[in-house]
This record gives sequence, structure tokens and C-alpha cells, in this order.
Amino acid sequence: MASREGQGVPEDAPVLVISQAAALAGMHPQTLRQYDRLGLVVPRRAAGRGRRYSLRDVAKLREVQRLSHDEGINLAGIQRILALESQVERLERRLEALSARVEPGGRVFAAAASGDVVVVPRGRSVRRGVDDALRETFAEHAEARALVIWRPAGPAD
Repeated sequence: MASREGQGVPEDAPVLVISQAAALAGMHPQTLRQYDRLGLVVPRRAAGRGRRYSLRDVAKLREVQRLSHDEGINLAGIQRILALESQVERLERRLEALSARVEPGGRVFAAAASGDVVVVPRGRSVRRGVDDALRETFAEHAEARALVIWRPAGPAD
């Protein structure tokens, strides 16, 4: 866990009340409440439902302010930028996890019919490697699986 240099507080620890976070971010507390309502920066909640911000939240608030004031981007645009940045971070973590499973010099990836990217071990055919990797993935995440049936709305709906 990363911590702020010299402070010993983890960056993700929800330790700041709204007035402290607002002061550190150079904003009014009402602005933080608005950003929370919009989902731009969502703090954790204390037992009494009070907002608790982390140092990472404060950094995100500063970035929202920079994008708004310096770049002239509206809040909807900022929301989209933050969502895309979050998606990129998730994809980078997934790529790192996939890369860690690959032998040095043996990077063979395949796409399953489901769209999952799997690592095919050396010496295996792509088809066999995909089948084995998917079986392994389903076994690892069996408790998180669910069946969803979707039917398009008919004229009566």
C-alpha cells in the first residue's frame, strides 16, 4: 500500500472529513458534495454516514478542478475522462496478470468465443489452449458466475 511521504497515512485511507478535504483541494465543501452526487469523486462513509476522503480522493479532486478550470472541460466530459482512465487502469492490471502467466519468450494469446483473452501454453494448439484456459478461469471464478437470460422486448412490452 502506498503512503504519503512523511505522513505515514496510506493514500486510500478515508481519514479526512469534508472540510479538511475541501481545504486541501482548494474547493468549497459544497463543491465536494456536488461532485459526490454526480459520482465524480465518491468518498467512503463513516458509521454516522459522514463523508470520509482519502488523500487519493483529494488528488482526484485537484485533477477535476484542473480539467475544469485549466482545460475548460465540462463535468460530463470530466466524468467520461475519469471513467476511461479507470478502465485503462483495470486493463493494464489485467495485462500485467496475463503477462505474468506467460513463459519468457512464449507469448501466445488467443481470444475465446466469449471474448476472453487467454494465454496458450507452449506446445499446445490454440484450440486446446483456449479450452484449457477457459476451464481454468471458470474454475477460479465459479462462485462469481451467474446466468442471465435476455429477451428482446416484444410489441406488447
